[in-house]
Amino acid sequence: MRFSVPTTTQDDFAAALTDISLPVPEGLTAWNGPRPKRRFGVYRDNVAIGLTGALASRFPVAEKIVGKEFFAAMSHEFIRLCPPRSPLLLAYGDDLADFVERFEPARDVAYLADVIRLEAARGRAYHAADAAPLQAERLAAIDPDRLAELTFLAHPSLSVLTSPHPIVTIWAMNAGEMELRPIEDWSGEDVLVVRPGTIVEVHRLPAGGATFLSELAKGAALVAALEHATEAAPDFDLSSNLAGALQAGAFIDVRWNGAGDNHE
Repeated sequence: MRFSVPTTTQDDFAAALTDISLPVPEGLTAWNGPRPKRRFGVYRDNVAIGLTGALASRFPVAEKIVGKEFFAAMSHEFIRLCPPRSPLLLAYGDDLADFVERFEPARDVAYLADVIRLEAARGRAYHAADAAPLQAERLAAIDPDRLAELTFLAHPSLSVLTSPHPIVTIWAMNAGEMELRPIEDWSGEDVLVVRPGTIVEVHRLPAGGATFLSELAKGAALVAALEHATEAAPDFDLSSNLAGALQAGAFIDVRWNGAGDNHE
C-alpha cells in the first residue's frame, strides 16, 4: 500500500489507523488491485493488536485485575484518543493512568489508575541508567555538624508514589508476590520503586516516608526534608527511614550546596 505525499493525507492516514470511525484516507492504492479499503483494514487491525499488546505487556497486573477483554476495550479507546508519538514504545502508556481516571467504565475500580502508575514506575526503573547506590559507610564518616545541610542525589531509577488505596498490596497479590486474599485494612499505601542492581524493587513506605524521600529527591537538605516529613507524620522516625532508603539503594551520592562530597 502507498499513499500520496501531502502532509494532510499522512495526517489522515495516521488518524484513521487508530480510529475505526474514520474513513479510509483519499489517495490510497493497493499494489495488487483497487481494494485499498480491505488492505487498510488489515493494516489498522495489526496496528491495534500491536499497540494493545504493548500496553498489556507494560501493565500485566492492571490487565489481570480487570480481565483481558475489558483491558483490550479500554486500550482501544486509549489508543484512539492517545496514539503513540514515537516509534519507540518503551514509554507508551505513561499517561494511561490519567486516562483511566476519566474512563467511565473503570470508575468502580477506583484503585486501578494508581496500580497502573506503580507498573509504569517499575517499567521506567527497569530501563533507567545503572548507578551504584550510596553506601551507609559514607554517611558514617561525615562530620555530624554537617549532616543537617546534607543533600542527596537520587538514583536514576527512583520513583515515589502515594495513593489513598493499598496499591502495594493489590499489586503484590496480583503479581504473585503475595497470597491473593481479602484486604482487611483498606487504607492508603505509599511506595518506593527503585532498581539498585538488576532487579526492580517495590518497597512499601512508612508514614511520612514518601514526603521525606520526595523532598530529598528534589534536592532539599536533610533538615528540610525532615521538617516536611514530620508535618506529614508527627511520629516520623528519621533514623529508620534514612536507613531504609539507604538499604533500598534510593540514592547514589551526597552533596552540600551543589558541591560533590569531598569530606575525606
